[in-house]
Amino acid sequence: MNIEEMSFEQAMTELDAIVLEMERGEIALETSLKHFEKGVTLARHTQKLLHEAEQKVNILTQNNGEDKLESFSEE
Repeated sequence: MNIEEMSFEQAMTELDAIVLEMERGEIALETSLKHFEKGVTLARHTQKLLHEAEQKVNILTQNNGEDKLESFSEE
């Protein structure tokens, strides 16, 4: 699957798998570099998705044309 098509959750799952494999230290240097490169791409993609979500929240919390950020609580 193309990274740009991944959901936030899919990208995080793949990123976690890469981190775990690299932490074991049982892979060749070249493979580690490829994993690192993919990990950076995944991290940038998740940051982009989080930024987009933040922008949506900002739009939804605008009050009378004024930007008014409100705290988000999961309660």
